[in-house]
Amino acid sequence: MLRIGVDLGGTKIEAAVVAQDGETTLRRRVATPRDDYDATIEAVAGLVADLEGRLGHQTTVGVGMPGTISPATGLVKNANSVWLNGRALDLDLGARLGREVRFANDANCFALSEARGGAAAGAAIVFGVIIGTGTGGGIVVNGRVLTGRNAVAGEWGHNPLPWPRPEELPGAPCYCGLRGCIETFLSGPGLARDHAETTGDERSPVEIAERAAGGDAAAEATLQRYEDRMARALASIINVVDPDLIVLGGGMSNLTRLYTNVPRLWTRYVFSDRVDTLLVAPRFGDSSGVRGAAWLWEDLGT
Repeated sequence: MLRIGVDLGGTKIEAAVVAQDGETTLRRRVATPRDDYDATIEAVAGLVADLEGRLGHQTTVGVGMPGTISPATGLVKNANSVWLNGRALDLDLGARLGREVRFANDANCFALSEARGGAAAGAAIVFGVIIGTGTGGGIVVNGRVLTGRNAVAGEWGHNPLPWPRPEELPGAPCYCGLRGCIETFLSGPGLARDHAETTGDERSPVEIAERAAGGDAAAEATLQRYEDRMARALASIINVVDPDLIVLGGGMSNLTRLYTNVPRLWTRYVFSDRVDTLLVAPRFGDSSGVRGAAWLWEDLGT
């Protein structure tokens, strides 16, 4: 059985045909029409029409999205692609495509993909993290997405940074309206902001990592602060959810030193005599979003 998965991101929209074994075949990608809701609907519909035209038949469609559909109102909430908030995205896209479309938070789709045949295959409890332009999380238990009563399960990025240092308070403003959220520290822009505020030198996360690898002491200090903050943030998840495995996704997951340094640091924060939780890189990377979205027609969450 073939399905279409759509990864609706803040900068790009990707759609792919996903086979029963999880392999992606046909793929299309377009730039996201930022700040234009109607154009976003049309972009997704155009991708689906193109793929189904190549297949020669209609398929199911699942969409991974920033934020989530509120169980209370039926409208999008918590999306950092703010032009989606307050809109009936599921109904509007469903009407445009002439069928039901299933939606889930993009981090939930990522976690589901990696739990099914990916880096977290065989793990009973998986916490999937997206650290890129924003910071998101998703929980999969025994192969099923945990959505929660308020559809916010796994939203660790909008909790305060645990065990804050004096110099970390009150924290930077977050788009959610609060200050000091984990997202403001661990997103790519958060890392770049911290480096600029500390050194006066504006660099991208990639440039900071390259300079640290080349022996730049200031860049190395920035990454060490970042790693300790990630260790604290993930320790709070381990203390509550106690996952078998945590898998990182998003642009910051390409920083390979995280997989060694963060577990070494989180032991001081986890309330246990030892920590057996694994921190791993994704198997499917950019493909995880569309893979997980396609499987929403099998997994409706709990």
